[in-house]
Amino acid sequence: MKVPMRLEVFCEDRLGLTRELLDLLVLRGIDLRGIEIDPIGRIYLNFAELDFDSFSSLMAEIRRIAGVTDVRTVSWMPSEREHLALSALLEALPEPVLSVDMKSKVDMANPASCQLFGQKLDRLRNHTAAQLINGFNFLRWLESDPQDSHNEHVVINGQNFLMEITPVYLQDEHDQHVLTGAVVMLRSTIRMGRQLQNVAAQDVSAFSQIVAVSPKMKHVVEQAQKLAMLSAPLLITGDTGTGKDLFAYACHQASPRAGKPYLALNCASIPEDAVESELFGHAPEGKKGFFEQANGGSVLLDEIGEMSPRMQAKLLRFLNDGTFRRVGEDHEVHVDVRVICATQKNLVELVQKGVFREDLYYRLNVLTLNLPPLRDCPQDIMPLTELFVARFADEQGVPRPKLAADLNTVLTRYGWPGNVRQLKNAVYRALTQLDGYELRPQDILLPDYDATTVAVGEDAMEGSLDEITSRFERSVLTQLYRNYPSTRKLAKRLGVSHTAIANKLREYGLSQKKSEE
Repeated sequence: MKVPMRLEVFCEDRLGLTRELLDLLVLRGIDLRGIEIDPIGRIYLNFAELDFDSFSSLMAEIRRIAGVTDVRTVSWMPSEREHLALSALLEALPEPVLSVDMKSKVDMANPASCQLFGQKLDRLRNHTAAQLINGFNFLRWLESDPQDSHNEHVVINGQNFLMEITPVYLQDEHDQHVLTGAVVMLRSTIRMGRQLQNVAAQDVSAFSQIVAVSPKMKHVVEQAQKLAMLSAPLLITGDTGTGKDLFAYACHQASPRAGKPYLALNCASIPEDAVESELFGHAPEGKKGFFEQANGGSVLLDEIGEMSPRMQAKLLRFLNDGTFRRVGEDHEVHVDVRVICATQKNLVELVQKGVFREDLYYRLNVLTLNLPPLRDCPQDIMPLTELFVARFADEQGVPRPKLAADLNTVLTRYGWPGNVRQLKNAVYRALTQLDGYELRPQDILLPDYDATTVAVGEDAMEGSLDEITSRFERSVLTQLYRNYPSTRKLAKRLGVSHTAIANKLREYGLSQKKSEE
């Protein structure tokens, strides 16, 4: 059985290697549909058809070529992957976008354009921009050798738009920048006005419940505040307990959709056969799904990596045009919903394993927010602890306990595999059993906590390599010397000589026990 095949050849920079590779294909009589060369040492081959036997032997022969280090199959050529990513970006834009050539003929349009002009893409390509948009001389503007974008007020189907036309320059074989056309974006003045009103009236406290003292978290919050204003799908990634659901809700509250419904569904918590009716509704039962209930608002799909392939296909269709069918009904329903997805899994790995659709991944990966683990944000740990202590005390109507001086050292040294959620649960558990008015390290249960663990946060990384190494070495010796209080015991624990340990302790000014057992 012959199937289309694409190969990625990893190779060294050797003169004549590509020619040897092509000669091999000619010798084998293999039809090569395309070849792309990456300057970092990769050659991509696109075969129209290749059977399994030919494929196996070809892989072996390619590997024998001098300079080739590896060969593997890939789903897409680099140009195909770029095209998919560009298409996904255009489809995600709510504003109509057209790409025109030097004659102002349309060669690309996104779904919003097709909807505005009431035509399918293949029919739009038969028109020039002037035939679609009155009141602007596109040819004259293109012939004027424009260097900057131009804004123009236009009226289309009785609607007012602010048109922004931007010249597109490409580099030719002589390294000259040549004008090849333009990109036209149409922004509805009504939509822009609503967005400005919503920005002025939005809840400025949407992100106020998120603690961001560390530089990493500050950057994430700043990024989230910008992404909140957009309508394209948002993908939030991060380890378990990092607050993905909190960020999703904050993005909704800080968006123009804040006054509309916000609904969340955990894809891993309900059976596959129930997901479809939950999302799209069930006509026989008269049940509205999440998308219909949240019309105008936002829907969070948590643990999107757990969604079945069948539901992935249905979600992709919904993301493309905003339409769906309820279970048991042929009638299509159209809604305006922003989809926010969250996952702790690596979707790229799931795509490579064939578990997650690649086209859906590119559709979701237009806007991405990656939340760092708590261990990478040590400056946030104590402010979070203080917040959780205050909340618990206020909820229970009891005085807020004092935090012990050495609590900071213990909490920032711990790895927090469960991140912020684990910290919150640990604090709450400790406070329910607290005797007295001070929260101490021994009051907080930390599974697998090792007092010898050395913090490696941003502060520990300051200085030169020698300074970092010395600081780390001193911390290790200080911690272990408490449990192995003699140079001989400590030397045995670390697998070095007694003399080496004695010298190190002397170097760092650490007191030695007189009794050497």
